[in-house]
Amino acid sequence: MKTGFLKIVRRNRITLVLLLLSGLLLFCARTVNGFAEWYATHIYTFLVNLCGGFFGFFPFSVSELLLYLLLLTAVVSLLCSLKKGPRALLHWLRHLMCAASVLLLLFVLNCGINYYRSSFSQKTGITAAAYSSQELEELCLWLTEEINARASQVSRDADDRMLLPSENAGQLAVEAMHRLGELYPDLQGYYPRPKPVLFSKILSLEGLTGIYSAFTIEANYNRDMTAYNIPFTMCHELSHLRGFMQEEEANFIAFLACENAAQTEFQYSGYLTAWIHATNALYRADRTAWQEVRALLCEEAQIDLNANNQYWAMHDGLISEVSDAVNDTYLKANGQSEGIKSYGRMVDLLLTYWMEKQQNGFLYEASVPSSP
Repeated sequence: MKTGFLKIVRRNRITLVLLLLSGLLLFCARTVNGFAEWYATHIYTFLVNLCGGFFGFFPFSVSELLLYLLLLTAVVSLLCSLKKGPRALLHWLRHLMCAASVLLLLFVLNCGINYYRSSFSQKTGITAAAYSSQELEELCLWLTEEINARASQVSRDADDRMLLPSENAGQLAVEAMHRLGELYPDLQGYYPRPKPVLFSKILSLEGLTGIYSAFTIEANYNRDMTAYNIPFTMCHELSHLRGFMQEEEANFIAFLACENAAQTEFQYSGYLTAWIHATNALYRADRTAWQEVRALLCEEAQIDLNANNQYWAMHDGLISEVSDAVNDTYLKANGQSEGIKSYGRMVDLLLTYWMEKQQNGFLYEASVPSSP
């Protein structure tokens, strides 16, 4: 019995070592004070420069390609193993477990530890605070004004829907993050260009606008969705490359990056996405106030919102529900107790930020082109 156990251990020693290492690193991140912050600012930054820089040379999403190759390899090898018999199948299972342990370690190194670092709000002092429905309404009114000031200035297609500012929108997102890094030093560093997912239909069916690949340190986005979502989503995913994994903070950082960007389309994307989160909160708090704010939104923005609602309604179904459930479980497992509801907590940070701007003056003014 003992000999058989040792034989199993020897055959799977690589898998066991990788699993133990992953567990040890997560244990240290959870329990050792300062470990996650040290790791995020030293080791993870090095990995972003090394791995993110390498995979950044490729114009396509390497993580997407590797995913398809991995699935194809797993299926083909499984079919071959089934033909050869039980021993071949056990051999296939050992290889599968080994591959899974490698992926787990990559996830821990490039993502998991960062969930336990100091938050962006802690570092900047922009912390969530209690607020009244009146203050929430005033925030929504401010966002509405900013949207209306830019809606007629952005590029639009024949159906009057917003277009991306250029084919090189990924580079513009990188520039927006660099500009924001001048205001917040914790956001300084190397950013590879975010990449569109080739088969974005899969993300749409899952109800996803973008995804950060911990395995290749890439920021990927859904290229098929309504265009106004794309600048905000690119900046959201890029924020994860600075080690800020909490979704509400990634949303808030994306808003700041878009607001401070040079392109009106990015500013519009940030304000409109923030408006959606804020007015959703206002809808729950004061239905009458929500109706008044909603009526003030300009026609161009209404067109973008309608196009967005129609797009996601086309892809709503069982797959998106399962995806939401999986994402909710994933976030809770990584310390975000509210799960997918944490995306909406961006409003708490927005309110604090907006109220401080009212009290202390604007940190900066985002420029709006004058009408021709």
